[in-house]
Amino acid sequence: MTQIGGVQPWFLGLTLQLILAALLHQGLATVAPPTTAQTTAAPHKDPGRPEKGNYVVTSSNGTSCLLASMGLQLNITFNSVSQNKTVQEVLNLRPNVTKSSGSCNSDRASLLLSTDAEKTNLTFIFTLNATSNKYHLSEVSLSADLSDMKERFSATNRSLDLLRGTFGFSYMCHEEQTLTVAQDFSINTFQLQVQPFGLSGDQFGAAEECQLDEDDMLIPIVVGAALAGLVLIVLLAYLIGRKRSHAGYQTI
Repeated sequence: MTQIGGVQPWFLGLTLQLILAALLHQGLATVAPPTTAQTTAAPHKDPGRPEKGNYVVTSSNGTSCLLASMGLQLNITFNSVSQNKTVQEVLNLRPNVTKSSGSCNSDRASLLLSTDAEKTNLTFIFTLNATSNKYHLSEVSLSADLSDMKERFSATNRSLDLLRGTFGFSYMCHEEQTLTVAQDFSINTFQLQVQPFGLSGDQFGAAEECQLDEDDMLIPIVVGAALAGLVLIVLLAYLIGRKRSHAGYQTI
């Protein structure tokens, strides 16, 4: 079997396979899962990445009880008046025209985002399990009345288990992710950080990162380590081969 500078070809092949597998895994991990909504028309023009908004809910005593920082993009499937068929609208929530409100108690916190221009009301409800000290996004509802809709759109899901975090910690996900609420409604989130329980003042607690962010950090480390190992093996093989070649000469 032919060697390259003393390096076995099987080792080179294995290293390259590891690098390719890591890159492929990164590509799969960072792709947001597609929505399950079926449409009879192509989605409207992509509005681009939404602007990140900062939202605060205060308790009855005036202290912050829920913090959220995120860019939101709504995917809504509805019956179009102008096209007389089902279409999908991709709508960015604009923080400068979005009003926030909500409420908090010991095991339930809500965030309501509303806009007058698009006539939308988007509600997030988080639930805390007092036994495990874990919270999650348990309910999302949306009502919207866009100008091209035949009738007002409404969707609710009260059995979600998303954005899981620990009491006193914030949930963070910088990568784009898709929250599927219903067959005709999903939400794309960007640079998301939210904390509905256990706030201390007006600042987020320590962040618990989502799996997408962890994968995004892990893959470069794996690829870098594999490349560094390959370079080291080649260098050692070169030095050993050079030493052997010198040992083969005889003094005349």
